[in-house]
Parts: sequence; C-alpha cells; structure tokens
Amino acid sequence: MSEFSVGIRQRDTVSVLDLRGYLDAHTAPELEKAFQKELDEQRYNIVVNFSDLSYISSAGLGVLMQFIEDVRRNDGDIKLTNMSHRVYNVFDLLGFPMLYEIFPEEEEAVKKFLNKTEKLS
Repeated sequence: MSEFSVGIRQRDTVSVLDLRGYLDAHTAPELEKAFQKELDEQRYNIVVNFSDLSYISSAGLGVLMQFIEDVRRNDGDIKLTNMSHRVYNVFDLLGFPMLYEIFPEEEEAVKKFLNKTEKLS
C-alpha cells in the first residue's frame, strides 16, 4: 500500500493541510476525512501544502473537486501551494489553475485569506 499522510495545522483562521507521500485511490479516503473534519468544524479557509507530496492520481484530484463547492458556499476557499513541477503539471493538464488559486509558497496563500478577513472586519 502507498505511503500517505495528512497533517493539519491552524494558522490564525486558516487550516493548512500538509500532504506527504503518494495520493492515489488507496489513500484518497484519508484526504477526504481531513477535509470533512475541517468542514464539520466549520473551517472553510483551507490551504493545501503539496511540498512533501510526490505523486497525485485522478482520485486525489477528485477529492479536491468533491469539497470545493461546500467550501465556497460557506464563503471559504481551497488554495494550493508548494507544488513540485511534476505535481503541478498534472493540475495544469487538467485545467485546475482556472479553478483554484495556486501559490508558490504557503505564506502567500495564508496572507490572501487573512487580507480577505481584515477587509470584512
């Protein structure tokens, strides 16, 4: 079985999901649980950090698509960061840059959420 893990950190009002290993059909349910946990706890500002992800299959991409509508319906978003060239190519090939904001570094994505929150105050 492929090695995969999801770590969840809180940065102010932003949840950061740190992906590690191989995200495929066998490991995608673990990512689904992490997203569902955030939604159950009403945390809708989510950054997915791909810095330690070495592979993603269509099943992994499907998990992102599965949750985006619920997140955006609750005035949140899913922002993607720190992708390797190899992982980014998969996203790019399938048109994901048109659907998701992709940032080179986590800090940029977190700031985008925090700036939005400050403007609403």
